[in-house]
Amino acid sequence: MGKLVMIPGPTPVVDSIRVEMGREIQAFGDPNFVKDYKEVIDELGVMFGCNGKTFVVAGTGTLAMEMAIANSTKKEDNVLIVSNGFFGDRFIDICERKGLKADVLKAEWGKRIAVSEVEAKLKEKKYAAITVSHVDTSTGVVADIAGIGEVMKKFPDTIYIVDGVCSTAAHYENLAEMNIDILFTGTQKAFGVCPGLLMLWANDKAMKRRASLGTIPEFYVDFDKWIPTMDDPIKYFATPAVNLVWALKESIRLIKAEGGLKPRYERHLKNARAVQKALLALGFTLLAEEGCRAVTLSNAIYPEGIVDADFRKIIMEEGMVVAGGLGAYAGKLFRIGHMGNITVNEMVTALGIIERTLMRVGKLSKPGVGVGTYLEEMGKK
Repeated sequence: MGKLVMIPGPTPVVDSIRVEMGREIQAFGDPNFVKDYKEVIDELGVMFGCNGKTFVVAGTGTLAMEMAIANSTKKEDNVLIVSNGFFGDRFIDICERKGLKADVLKAEWGKRIAVSEVEAKLKEKKYAAITVSHVDTSTGVVADIAGIGEVMKKFPDTIYIVDGVCSTAAHYENLAEMNIDILFTGTQKAFGVCPGLLMLWANDKAMKRRASLGTIPEFYVDFDKWIPTMDDPIKYFATPAVNLVWALKESIRLIKAEGGLKPRYERHLKNARAVQKALLALGFTLLAEEGCRAVTLSNAIYPEGIVDADFRKIIMEEGMVVAGGLGAYAGKLFRIGHMGNITVNEMVTALGIIERTLMRVGKLSKPGVGVGTYLEEMGKK
């Protein structure tokens, strides 16, 4: 019997997406696959309000981070990194390796950088690009990307890059509406697909920036290498992840069947707030402050007396996997994902397992508190 995987990605994969993963392989030049691949690229472009190019490429979210930086900056450029946690900091290494001059606005874990701080920093010098992680999985904090997008209108020469790895297809995002120039994500989070594909949206402004750079040092992540394939997938640059493309196509169908990105966000929001209320009722505290809590995951700090290794070992014995804390919070909390095509039944199961684990470590005398709180919240109109 498999365990319920409730880490912040990869997330549970529903049957209809698994069926696509299990299809008999086709040649990537097969007209039927070429048609499917092109439909995925075009639908994603429309769905996220991109007036430039949409890239669907074999690779991870970290590769997408590098792709975003590689195509929007050149050596010695200034870049502003807005970091709300561990994964925001990852941009520092990427920028330093490219010879960029990186300034970092770093939030205290659990808090987020205010829009006013971003604006003040942008006024100090000319930045080629700014990076913001919409949701940082290390902290469970969500950035105000729409608010920052409004500020970016005052800085038209700066490319606004949003890391949507743990937010896209759960939190609402739209390049045109939010003034985002580059957005990227991976398939394994809120899209509810297995790991292996990155998606990157670059608007017309970002594409003009790429054109201004001429030849860049990077090869695989160069927009110019991929544009012919994205325009016409019969043209080959590197082998596409065929079955993942089909799985992503099914994920897009499910999003559209749900009514689109806004209703999907509302579902995530309701579910997340119910999960978070249940965790609080069980005696945990949440790392992310109220007002900046993500809808895709929760970082639950242990009550006094719980040993992280023991707790997560028992959780696994009970049939579920959660993630540990990162950085200074390693050993102090666990991270539980609740994104993608997750169901109420799966969340009830997950909370039930947490309750059984709390009982086994002597921190809960009577079951039902968390599950009851969750179901009560989900029952509200």
